[in-house]
Amino acid sequence: MTAATAPVAAKSTRRERVAWYLYDFGNSAYAAVVLLAVYSRYFQNGVVGGAEGTKLWGTAVFIAMLVVAVSAPFLGAIADYSGAKKRFLIFFTTQACIFTGLLFFVIQGRVLAGMAFFILAEIGYRAAQVFYNGFLPEIAHPDDMGRVAGIGWAVGSAGGVLCLLIVLAMILASGSSNFMIRLSFIVTAVFFAVSALPLFFWLPERAERRALPPGENYASIAIKQLKETIRAARGFVEFLKFMLAFLVYNDGVIMALDFAAIIGGVLFGLTEQQLIILMILVQITNVVGAYVFGVMVDRFGGKRTLDISLVLMIIDVILIYFAQTVTHYFIIAIFAGFAMAGIQSVSRTMVGMFSPPGRSAEFYGFFALTGRTSSFIGPAVFGWLTAAATVFFMNRGQTIDLAEQMGHRIAALSIAAFLFAGLILLQFVNEKKAREAALAS
Repeated sequence: MTAATAPVAAKSTRRERVAWYLYDFGNSAYAAVVLLAVYSRYFQNGVVGGAEGTKLWGTAVFIAMLVVAVSAPFLGAIADYSGAKKRFLIFFTTQACIFTGLLFFVIQGRVLAGMAFFILAEIGYRAAQVFYNGFLPEIAHPDDMGRVAGIGWAVGSAGGVLCLLIVLAMILASGSSNFMIRLSFIVTAVFFAVSALPLFFWLPERAERRALPPGENYASIAIKQLKETIRAARGFVEFLKFMLAFLVYNDGVIMALDFAAIIGGVLFGLTEQQLIILMILVQITNVVGAYVFGVMVDRFGGKRTLDISLVLMIIDVILIYFAQTVTHYFIIAIFAGFAMAGIQSVSRTMVGMFSPPGRSAEFYGFFALTGRTSSFIGPAVFGWLTAAATVFFMNRGQTIDLAEQMGHRIAALSIAAFLFAGLILLQFVNEKKAREAALAS
């Protein structure tokens, strides 16, 4: 057997990789229930109400993501030097699970508690991912990393669907009682915690503690690492142009994810059961989309495939403005799940294409930093635009319900605006030159 065809040697046992996959199984349940299907709508409608609920939801997401964006470089430095990724992962996962469970106590009118518990849960969820992702190079060989990460993503999707099915059964059995909706947050917290336990027990900390250079601390090291990452990418003009485009259109993706349930509830009156069923369907089409667009990348190239997925997503979002029925929204959301998979998966693939051999970790680090930097802007724009547009239409004689609906339709167009602006910037990226620069380096 030649070196080219020899199997890749694993850096970990099967049990360790299963533990890593199961963690994704659990944290995807958090994303599915809290962000996508249940809590976002419950907070907007059941805790606050009206356009003010959308505004405050956007503000809560903004605060959480801003904290993570600012702290991520420092968390990364701690992960690199402390040799204690597992301890930090346990800490932030515990934080996410505790405050997810505390969402049970958020009832109508408890706006501050509803925002605070969510913000702390979201910070824990996002910060834990920094350390969770840091285990990937320790359990997978570089040539096997894509496959391992892909399996983790697929297992995570399955976890999100399973938790949604459990929550759906609870809500249906109770006749959509408010208590069961709140109880679903405790169920989600337990689901996340139990799924994380194998990683805590089975996956060892392989990295050793590294001594900080004389006169340095984690803050100074983080700043230096950030500068080095930017300096490493500076010589790759096409990659930087791609990152600029990603910075913009990724905000549109985040907005669509964070406000899908709220849009469905406000514009089309979707019940909790309908929202959960819809998000299950979206998860399924997301998996299909990732496969289809992966095949298209091999056939048509990364940029052309990303162009197609962005155009599909833009058309889909614009249709929300004109949609009038639940059926319309179901069709739109299902196709959005398909298109969004293309945007997310192809973007990651293109980073790999544009990365010089042996330096993919640096470029993926820059990619992750760009994603975190952009992700807090869009939700704030959506929330505040909804509130402002609602007031505008109310001042012109529309009823509160119609004004809120128009406010959300206008805000939905802002998602399309971010996606379209990113698509325009993407046209300045020369994929051929980017690949040549990577190979030449």
